[in-house]
Amino acid sequence: MFYHVKELQYHAKPECPDPVFAKKLQEILGGQFGEISVALQYLFQGWNTRCDAKYRDLLMDTGTEELAHIEMLATMIARLLEGADVQAQEQAAQDPVLAAIMGGMNPQHAIVSGLGAMPADSVGNPWTASYINASGNLLADFRLNLTYESQGRLQAARLYEQTADRGVRDMLSWLIARDTMHQNMWYAAIQELEEKENIVVPSTFPRELEKQEVAYTYFDLSRGTESEKGRWAHGRSMDGLGYFTYQYWPPPFGEAVHLRPAPPYMFNTPLPPPSKM
Repeated sequence: MFYHVKELQYHAKPECPDPVFAKKLQEILGGQFGEISVALQYLFQGWNTRCDAKYRDLLMDTGTEELAHIEMLATMIARLLEGADVQAQEQAAQDPVLAAIMGGMNPQHAIVSGLGAMPADSVGNPWTASYINASGNLLADFRLNLTYESQGRLQAARLYEQTADRGVRDMLSWLIARDTMHQNMWYAAIQELEEKENIVVPSTFPRELEKQEVAYTYFDLSRGTESEKGRWAHGRSMDGLGYFTYQYWPPPFGEAVHLRPAPPYMFNTPLPPPSKM
């Protein structure tokens, strides 16, 4: 059961209208790494988890907070569109390249959403549920959560530098700080699970069923040997169960592929007749 508190988690009030920046904010609302994605990702991971209750609580707490961030961003976008001249295409940036990319305000803000936020990214791509992942393996999921928070904080920091509006910056400063906490939080949970399970997911797959002879071999499949200098090419493996080896230009282990002709009813391109020698 969810409750909605009418007050925002934090302020979301700009100093003045800016429909171009409203378009930019759509990215951290409805983009791949936006608040809609993380809110639903954490909630589905929480609803689906079958393990320690503290992890479920962690996911439900954080997913619910991300719903609050959606509301903050939607409010900010609506306020940035208030009083804006929807007939005018404002200059996107001093940089002509950015101006060409942005091209002014999102016309759908005036045509479709009535000067409100939309579940879409900054170029109008609708948000899609394919952005979210809930695998049932919390170590795999928490690592992805850390990635999402990293990308989200990166995008919010870039947006912070693209506005001088003190109200917008104030809200972004809050979101950036919460992303700092969430990155630390997921990393702490990851380390806790790694101490229990080791680092390879899934940890319960029988080791005797995988090809151990290549489980810790680094294959260098590009020209040059610079990668040989990395930690991943020498020494004890990170899971402590093997030793890294380095192999430059490894040979193929399988045979060349020769598929049989498709049956006639597939109407594939016919094979050339055998050559007469």
